[in-house]
Amino acid sequence: MSALANVRWPSARLLASRPDVLAGWETGRQAEDLEEAIAYQATIPESKRFSTALRLADPAGETLVQPRAGVCLVKEHIDLLQALERDGQADLLPTTIDSYTRHNRYAEAQAGIEESAHSGHSHLNGFPAVNLGVHACRMVTEAVEKPIEVRHGTPDARLLAEITLAGGFTAFEGGGISYNIPYAKSVPLERSLLHWQYIDRLVGFYAERGIEINREPFGPLTGTMVPPCISNAVAIIEALLAAEQGVTSITVGYGQCGNLYQDVAALCSLRRLCRERLERAGYGRVHLSTVFHQWMGGFPQDEAQAFGVISWGTVAAAFSGATKVISKSPQEALGIPTADANIRGLRCTRQVLSMFKEQQPLATLEIDREDELITRETRELLDAVERLGA
Repeated sequence: MSALANVRWPSARLLASRPDVLAGWETGRQAEDLEEAIAYQATIPESKRFSTALRLADPAGETLVQPRAGVCLVKEHIDLLQALERDGQADLLPTTIDSYTRHNRYAEAQAGIEESAHSGHSHLNGFPAVNLGVHACRMVTEAVEKPIEVRHGTPDARLLAEITLAGGFTAFEGGGISYNIPYAKSVPLERSLLHWQYIDRLVGFYAERGIEINREPFGPLTGTMVPPCISNAVAIIEALLAAEQGVTSITVGYGQCGNLYQDVAALCSLRRLCRERLERAGYGRVHLSTVFHQWMGGFPQDEAQAFGVISWGTVAAAFSGATKVISKSPQEALGIPTADANIRGLRCTRQVLSMFKEQQPLATLEIDREDELITRETRELLDAVERLGA
């Protein structure tokens, strides 16, 4: 394994590493021609480019809405996304990847695909993009009108990134810390950071050829009660690592904890401190946006109560001025939500956002105190990381 250093990879290093990555599964051959993948990305209209939607949202005072969703078979996945787009009025679309793919267990993912095809319904908890390959991914991205992001949880997502970017996805979630520690128990951090340097350099390679791919560190981490200074520090570190490899569009995020003052302050602090650190490191041209994740922990089984949780998260997203909010469904307590449940979660979120459209950002002494404390704690963590890494 190469020594880990926060230094931009030469293009030659990326290109020399690709054959081993693409050999990870037979569909890797479909992504071999990187120039063809870049040319395909260039045909995607700006209305379907994730970074463009994010760039337009903040100046317009809009908070965009994006759900989580993914099923195994291509037609069913397209039907799901089209329903979220049409009936849920989602501004941005997801493709959530299945658990086998997240852990590079492609043979088991293939078995799940075959079982799903035989039974006619999904036997996987997401979309197995690596096994289905570039052409299937293009079928998905061409079938909808909204930008689509790959959402997963993969310590080694190099092959997933190669296939999905060649397949027309215009945003890719994760990072070497946020998609390792919360998701895996035996992957060394140095290894996952190196793997995500590859991904960020791949995104940077696209950017150098005029194709902007949005990158989003995973803010909620464990999806439970994470102190804001810890999640914010991780998000900023991953943003800096991505920017060093040439990424030009970065979305940093925060997962709701439940105290409105703290949640609003945390996202405001994250936005301001991340911008400050990017500029200080020489990455001032990076476009920075934010995402607020509605509560990721346990949900009440009662749907009326679940809608209350969804609404409370939307209030925090609105008052914090998030660029986008990740919506939940009233069936979170029951497992993977149906399309209808996801649609109702989206519509609830949009209704609350519309009620805050003309209201000023929430400003109170309590929020100011929380902001100051979170910022001070996060600075201490970032400064310590910089000292140890010097």
